[in-house]
Amino acid sequence: MGRLESLDRQVFACLSWVDVSDVFKALADRTRRVILDELQERGGQTLFELCTRLTTKHGLNSSRQAISQHLGVLEEAGLVITRREGRCKFHWLDTSPLRAITDRWPVNDDGRTGPCGST
Repeated sequence: MGRLESLDRQVFACLSWVDVSDVFKALADRTRRVILDELQERGGQTLFELCTRLTTKHGLNSSRQAISQHLGVLEEAGLVITRREGRCKFHWLDTSPLRAITDRWPVNDDGRTGPCGST
């Protein structure tokens, strides 16, 4: 049974690998990582709230349109989920797409080090 579970994880990792490139692309941009940090700290924010917090807390002076485009990239990668209520759109962080990365390259939690002393 253990071999079958291992095979299922490998199949899942291969099938989901197509989408992982979108995750890497989304995470490559510093502004998008800051947006994800903000949503981790406080989910359910509107575009207006995010823009305000990014300006006051992080000194990012991006336009609403630029932040909206960043949110679109994050949503396309599956890292942000949204819910619309009337004219407001609320945003939350979704870390589940990161699972495909850790399934492919599991995190070593047993204290072993790599060839250069890294873990």
